[in-house]
Amino acid sequence: MGVSVEVRKKVNGFSLDVAWEIGNELAVLFGYSGAGKSMTLQMIAGLMMPDEGVIRIGKETIFDSSAGINVPPQQRHLGYVFQDLALFPHMTVSENIAYGANGTGKQEKAEKVQQMIDLFYLRSLERQYPSEISGGQKQRVAFARALIRRPPVLLLDEPFSALDNPLRLEMRGLLKEIRKVFTIPIILITHDVFEAYSMAERIIVYAEGRIAQMGTPNDVFNNPRTPEVEKLVSMKEFVRITPYGNRS
Repeated sequence: MGVSVEVRKKVNGFSLDVAWEIGNELAVLFGYSGAGKSMTLQMIAGLMMPDEGVIRIGKETIFDSSAGINVPPQQRHLGYVFQDLALFPHMTVSENIAYGANGTGKQEKAEKVQQMIDLFYLRSLERQYPSEISGGQKQRVAFARALIRRPPVLLLDEPFSALDNPLRLEMRGLLKEIRKVFTIPIILITHDVFEAYSMAERIIVYAEGRIAQMGTPNDVFNNPRTPEVEKLVSMKEFVRITPYGNRS
């Protein structure tokens, strides 16, 4: 299973023209705000339509402008965690998670919700509302809802950006656990340079709507190809990176 993206889009004077492909790995889209990273995720999810291009998930083509293919978002069944998590305040933890399994039978949905509650350590919180649980617990609910249908891909648009450092570390650990249980491609957007280096199996660096560089973290961080990439991946305030650096 992998993801292949080749899309072009013009919006309000901004031009996006990117092409990349990943396998069953955790890929980080990295770059300054406004470079087109979130737009790319929205196109993969079907929330925005490219002007031109092709998007494939595994062997399935979900968008192809030349062939007239544009699978509706609800039929793509992708997991998506937004920056603000988008939990429903009027729904309990269980109800929020169950929302991700709409369209399944009542008994099957109940079983899946319980599986997610156990997997994401949410027992005893089932009847709580988002306003009554901690930031870390909200993160777990959002991940549980996104993964309840065992999607082919998980899209993460800066889900940890509002968290303090201890909680960010906890969530990075959670994401690594998820990779072990759900062996699917994960695409993560982050502006945190250390998070990008420590989490990614592949980094795709965006700059002004184009791909500036792609590769493993060691490749990109140790051999930046342009001054902009070099500036983006500077980690002098953290550690000196070597080809044998520790990314745990």
